[in-house]
Amino acid sequence: MRMTHMNQSQNHLTSRRGFIRTTGQLAAASALAGVSIPYVHAAENNTIHLALIGCGGRGTGAVANAMSAGGLVLVDDSGTNRAKGTGSGGPVKLIAMADLRADRIEQSHKALSQMLGDWVDVPPERRFLGFDAYRHAIDCLRPGDVAMLTTHAAFRAPHLEYAVQKGVHVFMEKDFAADPAGIKRILRAGEAAEKKNLKIAAGLMCRHSAARQALIQQIRDGAMGDVQLVRAYRMDPGYLMGPFPKGQNELLWQLTPGRPFQFMWSSGGILIELMIHQIDECFWIKDSWPVSAHGVGGRFAGSTDCSQNLDSYSIEYTFADGTKALVTGRYIPNCHEDFATFVHGTKCAAKFSGSIHAPTSWLYKDQRIEQDNITWKAPKEAVNPWQAEWDDFLSDIRNDRPHNEARRAALSNLGAIMGRAAVHSGKIITWEEAMASNFQFCDHVDQLTADSPAPVTADAQGCYPAPIPGKTVEI
Repeated sequence: MRMTHMNQSQNHLTSRRGFIRTTGQLAAASALAGVSIPYVHAAENNTIHLALIGCGGRGTGAVANAMSAGGLVLVDDSGTNRAKGTGSGGPVKLIAMADLRADRIEQSHKALSQMLGDWVDVPPERRFLGFDAYRHAIDCLRPGDVAMLTTHAAFRAPHLEYAVQKGVHVFMEKDFAADPAGIKRILRAGEAAEKKNLKIAAGLMCRHSAARQALIQQIRDGAMGDVQLVRAYRMDPGYLMGPFPKGQNELLWQLTPGRPFQFMWSSGGILIELMIHQIDECFWIKDSWPVSAHGVGGRFAGSTDCSQNLDSYSIEYTFADGTKALVTGRYIPNCHEDFATFVHGTKCAAKFSGSIHAPTSWLYKDQRIEQDNITWKAPKEAVNPWQAEWDDFLSDIRNDRPHNEARRAALSNLGAIMGRAAVHSGKIITWEEAMASNFQFCDHVDQLTADSPAPVTADAQGCYPAPIPGKTVEI
């Protein structure tokens, strides 16, 4: 079998979210994947088994990254290597899948089977459906295997807790919790994993970007002087949601693909869903958590959005040294678009990352953000950050090196929650308040079934309650 795979520049600009769409197109063209295996097959006990919980584009793409990190080489019709990891040096096999929707499991299974052949070994009896499906999938794993948690944030904590209880390693996608109570569960599960020497990888893949790491080293070595300001943007045409159609199961409707980020309880909302990477970059650049956040946001006049999101967010984070990070999200059609993170130091400015997390990491001669003003560029990355995080993760599993990103990921997520709460409440929120908070949108997420009422319900017009500054409380 063969696959016409994306070229290197496209690979840098393609996220896991788009993977299932890409593979679906390839399937339609009957040009699906082949693999070559550049090593003698390892013994079965050297094979790391994967259980995929959440079979959307992110999860499906992450399986491909894991396989590449395990040694599989995706090749095009000319035999040219188009995607290979640099990590574990041992085989990886997908052996269980779980989701709320049978069609998602089947779509993902078909795409991965065509791409990866016998390294996808998930017969019907190991394809699990429903809210408790994650338990059955994780139960198929052995100690040393990996549970891949790629559902929406509301379910991350209970899934992580069960995986740690069962003694398996974990890859968990962003975001990690919708509220402070969920963050505390992630922190506790991460501590329990540490005691068991379990590895946890978190889907903030930019931390594994070689280009960004090189720029961070420049910053730490003083090339920019003292960092005074970080600016992060994600502005695009938006994600308006229509009204809830009466007569459907409201809970399952809210969890339909593409819809959970429209609700605070399920994913934390659009701001965190889209901008947790940039917010994490701000904290990484400053090597610090913020002491406070305040912000403003709203909806444009005449908006027909029936979701819980605002369409504009502007957050000002303040750090202990008094410096600032500005995070701006806008989701309105026919407006200026941007997707980048910039840094300003006392000596010069830098671009930290670009559109769709591109590794456009470079220094400018002064504060002018212009192409003809660049004075240093990070070396070209050998693999993209999505691949690099899996290379690092599986290598550390096989070599028994420390690898637990749960605390850092959870606290970056908490910082994003803190910023969202500042906008939604209209108040200044401090780090201490966020750390002390036990607020949660849904206190029974572990007990949800297909027959449960939705945690938030639509009004007579099919619209959901949006935040009201001055009244809304999220911390």
